[in-house]
Amino acid sequence: MKKILFLLISILLFVTSCAPKINDDEVLQNEKSKEEASIVPSYQLSKNNYRMILPYRPSEARGVIVNQLANRVDIDSMEEGLRRHSKEYFDPEKYYFEEGQYLKKDVVYNWLERKLTKEELEKAVKKEIARLKKAEMTVNEERIREKLQLGLNPAIADEENKELQEKYPKYLSHILEQNFLEKKEDNTVQIVGLSLGISMKSVYRFSTETGGPYYKDISKKKMLEEANKIAKTVLERVRKTEGLEKVPVMIAIYREASQDSPVPGNFVAKTYVEKGHNSIDKWESIQEEHILFPSNKANEAYFDDAQLIKSFTDQISKYFPNYVGVIGEGFYINKELRKLTIDIPIEFYGKAEVIGFTQYTYGVVKELFPDHYELEINVTSSAQQESLIYRQPGEKNPVVHIFH
Repeated sequence: MKKILFLLISILLFVTSCAPKINDDEVLQNEKSKEEASIVPSYQLSKNNYRMILPYRPSEARGVIVNQLANRVDIDSMEEGLRRHSKEYFDPEKYYFEEGQYLKKDVVYNWLERKLTKEELEKAVKKEIARLKKAEMTVNEERIREKLQLGLNPAIADEENKELQEKYPKYLSHILEQNFLEKKEDNTVQIVGLSLGISMKSVYRFSTETGGPYYKDISKKKMLEEANKIAKTVLERVRKTEGLEKVPVMIAIYREASQDSPVPGNFVAKTYVEKGHNSIDKWESIQEEHILFPSNKANEAYFDDAQLIKSFTDQISKYFPNYVGVIGEGFYINKELRKLTIDIPIEFYGKAEVIGFTQYTYGVVKELFPDHYELEINVTSSAQQESLIYRQPGEKNPVVHIFH
């Protein structure tokens, strides 16, 4: 009995010595709130992932993106894409990531509104001046006008006029903020970089009292013109925000997909504003897109990839009668495939069938798909995800996981 007890204690001590030490995490103070301790995890998932400050603080504008972006597939695409583009300017090995803490929810909502017309503004200014005078408060008319005229979408005289709505659509739907922090010598963290994603509509959906919904297509050229003006104003306002007066800012323009699109939109342009600068010098074009397989666009723009996925689909359908189809999404940068995600919905009648199907699919993947891009294959049933086949770029053998 003593030998068994000694053996158990020895094993416990060994396991304890091998376990990661929580105390290795760095305890820092956030510069905005000296009283609030923050923890920076010692471990980084990969060189391409930012370490995040803990406890995790949600964005000050949390939830706005869900309410504003009409197509839910755009939400993840915009958030992840903005972080991906930020890596060009803010090194993940050097900086920490935190959701936006400066643009409050009410501020963002105000910016997303329409500007007031001249008549509306004058009426609102008079009303506010009268209120302040009655309360015997200081009146600064210029400040009042600035406070009232926050909307960044075009002014419109009559919201119920269909022709005016089509002529002056709401272009802007969201402004996403991300913060990048650096540790200082006194064990505090300070913001050293700011990324802003400006989400613009490709289709404006609206209704009036007489009918709707109506749809107005917005050309990429017109969208970029409006986005450029909006970005300039946003930068001016950011520079007036306490703590952001001199911080480097990356701004990226996101073009949303239509509301019924099965694939998300994409970033189309970005710019970097140096520390302390107050103007945008030039924009860099971004060539990226999400492509649905199968689709006419895939056949026209990426015929070889479309045929490859068709061959994959054909090989699976030969052996599994209850298979219902393949849906793929390709992510391209400069016309080069960077990630291919394939969903295979199929009805299974037992775990053995899941294993057999996954094994067969694994073999087809190794035979057909080149290894220069990221590949993710999700095998699902009506109840749950059944298995995952995943391969990093450059890897010969995919990783397989069967869910239980």
